Amino acid sequence: MRRAFKFRAYPTRPQEGRAARLLADHCDLYNAALEERREAWRIRRVSVSYDMQSAQLKEIRRADPHGQGGHSFAAQQQTLRRLSTVFAAFYTRARRKGKAGYPRFKPYSRFSQVGFVAGNGAKWTRAEPGGWARAVFQAVGSVKVRQHRPVPGTVKVLQLKREHRRWYVIVITDTEAEPLLATGRAVGVDVGVARFLTTSDGEIVANPKLLAASAEVIADLQRRKARARRGSGNRRRIRRQLAKEWRKVRNRRRDFHHKAARALVNTCDVIALEKVNVAGMTRRPAPKPDPGKAGAFLPNLATAKAGLNKSILDAGWAQFAASQQQKGGVFSLLNGDRGATLR
Repeated sequence: MRRAFKFRAYPTRPQEGRAARLLADHCDLYNAALEERREAWRIRRVSVSYDMQSAQLKEIRRADPHGQGGHSFAAQQQTLRRLSTVFAAFYTRARRKGKAGYPRFKPYSRFSQVGFVAGNGAKWTRAEPGGWARAVFQAVGSVKVRQHRPVPGTVKVLQLKREHRRWYVIVITDTEAEPLLATGRAVGVDVGVARFLTTSDGEIVANPKLLAASAEVIADLQRRKARARRGSGNRRRIRRQLAKEWRKVRNRRRDFHHKAARALVNTCDVIALEKVNVAGMTRRPAPKPDPGKAGAFLPNLATAKAGLNKSILDAGWAQFAASQQQKGGVFSLLNGDRGATLR
């Protein structure tokens, strides 16, 4: 089975510049491939596949030896596969709903990750006791990595990721699944807002309400950002502080979900997790026209619904369910739906 380990990376200034250039060049490749697919369908009604675009890479690299030609061929294939996955998801949404958002072009600021095949443009060296791990990327160099936990298994994929001003290396390995000891406990799990989860045998996990705990700081920074002049250094600094606060909330929520999921998986043989339609529950209420007055509307409790929507999204039920599946799977019970086998 595949496992991913995320570590903080500490590139030097020259390496950081080369890594930013790497992301920009892969972003250009992604957008060019997207434009080719879009124009081929718009003009000739022809679908362009991953194989067709991958076959053009040699010519692209030959035409741009100092740009695309300087990067790993396998990493460029990973970027094209990424676009192919996006289109596959788009087709699935279109078949299910009839209307789905078409894949969009990405600006440099939103293209933050490049994948490498281990041994082909990238190499992982594990850390010695008390030392640094090393991740070597073609066109970037050997980057220091703080490896805070062991990496079992065989390294298959290395990803270089930028999150605001920080850099991370994601190591994906192939490992053997380790079965857990049987506990004889089978529970159903109900998720909520007042209490994060309640099991069928009475166990309750409180909702930490992580967004509410940081709401005052975030609101203050957003007000200061709105008053700051666009393009000024002060606005940039406030934006970085705001991004840092949101990152803290996101990391705390993910940490809470993983720990709650691990506690359940370690103590249960079977877990039936409530399947909820989060998108439907957080949809804005429809307007209510006033039948007695043309052009007027009746109160539809939109303000109260907005507060409930924020609480639902802060709880992060979908991320918790994904963490549960990664660790042991879930058996989902709703409208006859059946999930994966547990443990």
